[in-house]
Amino acid sequence: MRYIVTGGAGFIGSNLAERLAHDGHEVVVVDDFATGRRENIEHLIDHPQVTIIEGSVTDLSLLTDACTGADGIFHQAAIASVPRSVKDPLETNAVNAGGTVNVLWAAKECGVPAVVAASTSAIYGDDPVFPKRETMAPTPLSPYAVSKLAGEYYGKVFSDLYGIRTAFLRYFNVFGPRQDPNSEYAAVIPKFITRLLDGKPPIIFGDGEQTRDFIFVADVVRANIQAMESGASGVFNIAGGRRISLNELALHLSGITDVRAPPVYESPRPGDVRDSLADISRAREAFDFSPRCTLDEGLRETVTWFRDGGAGR
Repeated sequence: MRYIVTGGAGFIGSNLAERLAHDGHEVVVVDDFATGRRENIEHLIDHPQVTIIEGSVTDLSLLTDACTGADGIFHQAAIASVPRSVKDPLETNAVNAGGTVNVLWAAKECGVPAVVAASTSAIYGDDPVFPKRETMAPTPLSPYAVSKLAGEYYGKVFSDLYGIRTAFLRYFNVFGPRQDPNSEYAAVIPKFITRLLDGKPPIIFGDGEQTRDFIFVADVVRANIQAMESGASGVFNIAGGRRISLNELALHLSGITDVRAPPVYESPRPGDVRDSLADISRAREAFDFSPRCTLDEGLRETVTWFRDGGAGR
């Protein structure tokens, strides 16, 4: 198959592109390297099955050229940051909502039959009902969440109007190798790990009792591929199906790294969701998805990657 991976130099996108190429598919990576890292795909540059196109999903003509002859699009490109969206909702909307419309339109124009796209658990907001199910009413708390919800709605409309099969995967808290800890908006696990490996205490925004449903990146890659190959359409939670508090996470990582450094607590950040926990039964029924990697296994593999020099350490 010939697959397009937008955001293919990013954390999830690069892991997905690598897996697809390993499985023998032709892969076209589209990334403007605004947040994606060249070192994430350095090993793919000379791969005979991989083409790398530098450009943004906001460039419709570039997307249309790239998507010609494709069998499917994995749309991973986004500004994936709640704090950044609060600071700059215009850019977030242009890339996330506008970029998704461009991807869907390029699929339509090029006759691409299916788009599997990254969405987010942030769409659920702080609804007190757990676990989160796809049938729940959205309650977004940030421009980021709104932009991703708009993308889902566009996906449904394009499916209904133009016959493009679309599957939007609501990622919960993805972690693993190649996640960038150096950004101001980096996710919690790489931030915790790199600070501990540097002998510094992890920083927690809030009281640390907020919970997250973590999932290892290899499981997310598998979910994308299974969704593409299965013929599934709609919206699906992709998560580990269990939650852990940030205080527990910090303690667990302290044990794995063998660094004793109690967390430092700072003020909560606006737009952050307090708790998350997913019901993943819809994905299980639609394309036989279930996580294979335990949180402990994933954390240990991630710590090893950072300890061995990941992300420029």
